[in-house]
Amino acid sequence: MAPERAGPGGRPGSPPADRVILHVDMDAFFASVEVLDDPRLAGLPVIVGGAGPRGVVAACTYEARMFGVHSAMPSSVARRLCPRAVFVDGRFHRYTEESRKLHDIFEDVTPLVEGISLDEAFLDVTGSQHLLGDGPAIAAAIRHRVAEELRLNCSVGMGRSKLIAKLASKAAKPVADRTGIRPGPGVIVVRPDEELAFLHPLPVRALWGVGPVTGKRLDALGVTTVGDLAALPPGVLEHALGASLGAHLGALSRGDDPRPVEPVQEAKSIGHEETFPSDLWDPAVLHGHLMRMVDASATLLRRSGLAARTVTVKVRFGDFTMVTRSHSLTAPVDATPAVAAVATALLDSVSASLDQGVRLLGVSLSGFGRSDQGIQLSLDLGPVDAHPGGGGSPPSAPPGGQSGPGAGDDVEGLQRSWAPVTAAVDAIRERYGGSSVGPASLVGPDGLRIRRRGEAQWGPGAPGPPDPGRA
Repeated sequence: MAPERAGPGGRPGSPPADRVILHVDMDAFFASVEVLDDPRLAGLPVIVGGAGPRGVVAACTYEARMFGVHSAMPSSVARRLCPRAVFVDGRFHRYTEESRKLHDIFEDVTPLVEGISLDEAFLDVTGSQHLLGDGPAIAAAIRHRVAEELRLNCSVGMGRSKLIAKLASKAAKPVADRTGIRPGPGVIVVRPDEELAFLHPLPVRALWGVGPVTGKRLDALGVTTVGDLAALPPGVLEHALGASLGAHLGALSRGDDPRPVEPVQEAKSIGHEETFPSDLWDPAVLHGHLMRMVDASATLLRRSGLAARTVTVKVRFGDFTMVTRSHSLTAPVDATPAVAAVATALLDSVSASLDQGVRLLGVSLSGFGRSDQGIQLSLDLGPVDAHPGGGGSPPSAPPGGQSGPGAGDDVEGLQRSWAPVTAAVDAIRERYGGSSVGPASLVGPDGLRIRRRGEAQWGPGAPGPPDPGRA
């Protein structure tokens, strides 16, 4: 591969001067989809997220932002700031549907699309200019198509690097405060010779890699803007932050970000977690929630053509302490009962601590292999890892006479015997919907309750009835 040409000034590591990268970011995406589906919400301070005391704001309209509400804020704080806010439960499947339409538009423009989340992506349109016009024209065309076809709004930033494009799209957005909502320009273009003039006045926390801890260290050096950072001698910065981070931030402060747009981003893990409206004590109730998460995670795993070697269960207790249990198999599995056997054993390994109450429960699958490569296991699920944070050492046998958590569950047999069954279940769900068939343990008074992707992702809506297992 030929080396990239240096940018203005020929600085090593600077991106090529003729590269054109766009960063497209939807405006209040989740909340805008809710307003799209229910026009009665138009003009109201709408908050998407968990409405309960443990909920978190996932997104909000600009009418809510006028009161200081923002994403990742606790819902209890948002409600105090904006008492008239309308809370809406997140519907991840709808956001995914609109995101697919959005990416269809992107892929009409260029094959070089790097999705960052459902509502934002980087596009390298350098090679598309011969057919579609220059970068600003392509950016304007994308905004027009999004507005016409999706009836939603987006902001676009253009630069020769991901850093500049990302910061430009943020500057292109509307602004909301107590004085009202001011429309943004929609598209901001930063030419190579304008980079430093655009970049240096920005707050230093705008740079990737400057979090709360690094920000405090830079405050101690009198650094408040990107320009202040660029003016520091390299030795001072690297002494204060370490060689790697200091060099990284120094390069960004000069606009040097040669990273290419990478169209394929492989997932490192698949999983679900849920914060409960009130702490849970009953092991049977917890196992029911765990099974819903396992079913959803294993289904998504198979849909991705993958199998997993490592199963991890995360538990956060009522006092906010958290433990993680993980177990790695010698070969990957994808059958729901095989995954469930391991996950159940991991949850059972912390049963002695359940008297604290469980605030959050989660399961994740990792260590991926291809599901079509064949799976041969020789491992009986004996003692699984019960060390906080995971690892490979088995615990001692628990009381009760079993040889280890989950003893008697043969993972190999479960994988082998259930593989054709899970394939049939997937086919039925594909045709008749996700709630058409599932594990008997998930059937309740209201029918089969499967876990949908994104459900309770931002916390619960409201407290439910007390857990009957509470002492």
